[in-house]
Amino acid sequence: MNEPLIREGKPGDLEQILRNNLAMALETEGKSLDKEKARKGTEAILKGEVDGKYYVIEVDGKIVSQLMITKEWSDWRNCYFWWIQSVYTLPEERGRGYFGLLYNFVLQKAREAGACGLRLYVDRSNTGAMKVYERYGMDLSNYEMYEKEF
Repeated sequence: MNEPLIREGKPGDLEQILRNNLAMALETEGKSLDKEKARKGTEAILKGEVDGKYYVIEVDGKIVSQLMITKEWSDWRNCYFWWIQSVYTLPEERGRGYFGLLYNFVLQKAREAGACGLRLYVDRSNTGAMKVYERYGMDLSNYEMYEKEF
């Protein structure tokens, strides 16, 4: 096995990232995503049509771990927070430190860009993920998230 390569996602990664996104939603939230809607959303990011980026870890030509970044402006702090979303590591690749590699890579990128910090949200039932995020020094927010889907 070769060393893991951390890189920005590109349009040719669409099928692998989409497959991971579908698996992540089902595994962590019990949701079956609309495949075509998820494809279009993933593709928009990979083509640079919206303000977001995927970062992936590739090993031997296969994406083994990924996350997506979007940005949210804070008028209180006069800078952007970077939101980590769509975090997924293939089940057979877990425990190898791939999330930590991605997290530290994104943390450095965010600092270089002048971001306020990193945020992410997680389903409260996903206690395994919550423990991982706490290990990386992320604090549980006091805020609850409210959502209205259209």
